[in-house]
Amino acid sequence: MSNVNLDSAIQHGLTKDEYEKILELIGRKPNITELGIFSAMWNEHCSYKSSRAWLGVLPTKNNRVIQGPGENAGVIDIDDGDVAIFKIESHNHPSYIEPYQGAATGVGGILRDIFTMGARPIANLNAIRFGSPDHPKTKYLLNGVVAGIAGYGNCIGVPTVGGEVEFDSCYDGNILVNAMSIGLAKKDKVFYSIASGLGNPVIYVGSKTGRDGIHGASMASQEFDSNAESKKPTVQVGDPFAEKLLLEACLELMKTGTIVSIQDMGAAGLTSSSVEMASKGNVGIELNLNKVPCRETSMTPYEMMLSESQERMLIVLKNGKEKEAEKIFKKWDLDFSIIGFLTDSKKLTLKFQNKTVCEIPISALADEAPKYRRDWIEINKPKHIDIEKKLIDLNLEQTIKNLLSHPNQADKSWIWQQYDHMVMCDTAQFPGSDAAVVRIHGNSKKAIAASIDCSPRYCRAHPYTGGMQAVCETYRNLCSVGAEPIAITNCLNFGNPEKPEIMGQFVGVIKGIAEACKKLNYPVISGNVSLYNETNGIGINPTPTIGGVGLVKDVSKIKNLKFKNEGNNIYIIGKTLGHLEQSILCYDLLHLKKGPPPSIDIDSELKNGLAVRSLIEKDLINSCHDISSGGLILSLLEMSISSKIGFTLNTNKKGTDRVKFLFGEDQSRYVIEVSNKNKDNLENHLKILDVFFENIGHTSKKISIDDDLKFDLKELSKINKEWFIKYNN
Repeated sequence: MSNVNLDSAIQHGLTKDEYEKILELIGRKPNITELGIFSAMWNEHCSYKSSRAWLGVLPTKNNRVIQGPGENAGVIDIDDGDVAIFKIESHNHPSYIEPYQGAATGVGGILRDIFTMGARPIANLNAIRFGSPDHPKTKYLLNGVVAGIAGYGNCIGVPTVGGEVEFDSCYDGNILVNAMSIGLAKKDKVFYSIASGLGNPVIYVGSKTGRDGIHGASMASQEFDSNAESKKPTVQVGDPFAEKLLLEACLELMKTGTIVSIQDMGAAGLTSSSVEMASKGNVGIELNLNKVPCRETSMTPYEMMLSESQERMLIVLKNGKEKEAEKIFKKWDLDFSIIGFLTDSKKLTLKFQNKTVCEIPISALADEAPKYRRDWIEINKPKHIDIEKKLIDLNLEQTIKNLLSHPNQADKSWIWQQYDHMVMCDTAQFPGSDAAVVRIHGNSKKAIAASIDCSPRYCRAHPYTGGMQAVCETYRNLCSVGAEPIAITNCLNFGNPEKPEIMGQFVGVIKGIAEACKKLNYPVISGNVSLYNETNGIGINPTPTIGGVGLVKDVSKIKNLKFKNEGNNIYIIGKTLGHLEQSILCYDLLHLKKGPPPSIDIDSELKNGLAVRSLIEKDLINSCHDISSGGLILSLLEMSISSKIGFTLNTNKKGTDRVKFLFGEDQSRYVIEVSNKNKDNLENHLKILDVFFENIGHTSKKISIDDDLKFDLKELSKINKEWFIKYNN
């Protein structure tokens, strides 16, 4: 074994202190293969060394949670012996370097997290964020990422049913690609990654190992600089057709009762999958690397262990079941190789060409990985700013048109029409709604609802409030369609945690998420942390993407945001105070980026959400839409444009008060459409529930606000749809 030194360790992304800890743990200098394995398992992406200390404050349980954080994905009970399995992960750095493959393999990776637990994936969602539309790389990155998501998801046959897209100059050097997937399984057929049974065979299945993706996890744990393009060799290459075969083969094998544990080879590939399985089972694992199927010649142990080639799984089988399992994988034309076995050594032992090339205690790679309590600065809520002067001479007609034509509010159908959102024929609510709804296959009534959300500008202004709001936004979106919100998954995207102000953002967001989840009984059951989203020292806005999942018990009762008929009443549920700081009006249109975000009242959030769900259950409303970015006016316009039905709005306000009423982003609010026959019953019901509501107008042929503002619906619709079309022509 050739030894390495401190310089080698630093080149692998380890610090001097970390290298000295490795020497202490193994009692000698590591060889190059061992050093590579330590660098993979101890990097930020795999070890969560900067975030683990804080992730523990998040609530992870309620009466429907079966499996919380710690497995490939979280599991919730959705009645009748069914479970939903879901998770979100980032593929940010690879997608910036090579947008098509980075985004495609992000989708492939999250799908494997789902079906490795025994679930058939039924829905994909994504949250993608890009720099300023004027930045020279943005159009290229946008087109590549969207094509990559579509290419992989469409080919494997899983519908992409929802998501969000945002542009902001803070992402110029670090785009975000967060991919979420949801799967279905039976409660008694969930598979886990805990290895057990000394002597049980360890099986490699799927595609062959190549040199793509080596050091991918390490690259994702570092800042970028002006040489980011040179990291292209660390981006994996995906094959959705191979993944489809792997999915079907794994699900078929799972029916045989031969699997002890199973883990996909994601970040850090064979290293992380073998170490994590052994660590969870408190056993050792011995691998013969000469048995690893390789597609390139002369691959070294270092390369095999650190490769992040896609579409691969590691399985621990029951002894004696190898032939039965191999037959299944050969039928699906996939590699199947017995590469090792479980031992009582509690070590990772690697053999190559009849020599031992690695022998490391499993605990040194997992439990003993660094865990930092980094310095952080508490970020207090900013003081209010005076924006009245900016509002006095505001041309409301033009401002409303500017709102609809801004890339962050423009119609996103150019994107989601590239995704197959109808494959499998169970999609009940298309992209563009508050939440996607996917039927449980074979069940005529039940469905899963899902939403993905974040307002990074709120988190930048005050991380605690921003973290709370991101959770509440998904909660509202699920309530808006009539679903019972159950649990969330999160993807926490931040800059360099070694900077106290960035770590302060992280801590504030975590505390906000925890507070909202506790009070809403809406726990975190899976997730991902993506740090070092910085280029040349410039970090992104804190972006804690939240994916919420809920249960629809009767899919025939779901609501969407489209107005249904002219002459119906329009109500707001929830109080409107007119908070404009950090709103779309101020942040994107007036370029005023100071001041606090809107405050969050969790009690109102809970009460108003329950009220909306009860109105949907009683069939007292025709349509529903939550009020969030862009305020009341954008919610109404989205309802109007999507349905081609106008509205008459009576604000009963003048001057700046009217601007605040229209554009304010106060939380806990919904717009609902109510027929005349249900008007009295609705009002009586809301009074009993002690929920604030107000009648603000009615649906009509045209759009009219207080009789002095009138718009042509077709013109507004055209303005809203044009931006993406023009941008990409």
